[in-house]
Parts: sequence; structure tokens; C-alpha cells
Amino acid sequence: MPVILSLHTLWRHCCRSLILIAIAGLAWSWIAPAAIALDFTKEILIESNFSNRDLSDANFTKANLRSSDFSNSVLVGVRFYGANLESVDLHGADLSNTILDQARMTNTDLTDAILEGAYAFNALFQGAKITGADFTDVLMRQDAQDLLCSVAEGVNSKTGRATRDTLDCP
Repeated sequence: MPVILSLHTLWRHCCRSLILIAIAGLAWSWIAPAAIALDFTKEILIESNFSNRDLSDANFTKANLRSSDFSNSVLVGVRFYGANLESVDLHGADLSNTILDQARMTNTDLTDAILEGAYAFNALFQGAKITGADFTDVLMRQDAQDLLCSVAEGVNSKTGRATRDTLDCP
């Protein structure tokens, strides 16, 4: 009888261990994606397709993203410091609280994008398409604001805010 009891006890401990491992694995699978941000610092990613993805908190510092597609992506808190965003498609993207300082955004499509709370003080916006973009509380230089106001039109489909109003255009 003692042999059967010890096998039973051993079996019970094994089952408990497997259950704890399974619970820990499930907990990690829910926590890990939020805790691990992607890092593309100084990467050359010309014509890459990042459309319809959640890249929140990713780091694209000084990356070359020329002609890439980020349309309809969630880019909340992403760092694009010094990145080349020339001719990038950001149509419908959520760029809230993004760092765009010193980013080159010439000919970038920001149509219907949300940039609320972004930091874009030294960003270059020449030729950018901004119809329906929401620039609420974006920090940028006065000359950049004047340039964007000269072409601002439309209303953002998600926030309902007029582009001219979010830029504080006269």
C-alpha cells in the first residue's frame, strides 16, 4: 500500500506543476507583447510594409523608411527621431504621442492620420498631404505650422476635428 500512495502523491505533484507551468505560460503570453517593444534603430527599411499593424512604442530612431507603408497602423508612442519618412504612407495611422523630432516627412501622406500630442519640433513637412489629419496639441515650430496651415483642409474621420482647427490656423 505505501508504494501506491507514493505514486499517487508523485502524480499529484506532477499535475500541480504542469498546471502552474500552463498558468505561467498563459500569463506571459498576455504580458509579453505589451512589454517588448520593437527596435528598428538606424535600420534601412525602404519600401517596407507595416500597414494595419500595432507597432505601439516601437523605436525607429534614425531609420530610413523612405516610401514605406504604415497606413492604418497604430503607432502610439513610437519614436521616429531623425527618421527618413520621405514619401511614407501614414494614411489613417494613429501617431498619438509620437516623437517626430528631426524627422524628414517630405511628401508624406498624413491623410486622416491622428498626431495628437506628438512632438514634431524640428520635423520637415514640405509637400506633406494632411487632408483630415488631426494635429491636436502637436508641438512644432511656427514655420512648420504656417506651412501646414497653407494646405490644411478636411475633417478627421475618427476624431471629427477639422485639420485647420487642430493646427490653430488663423
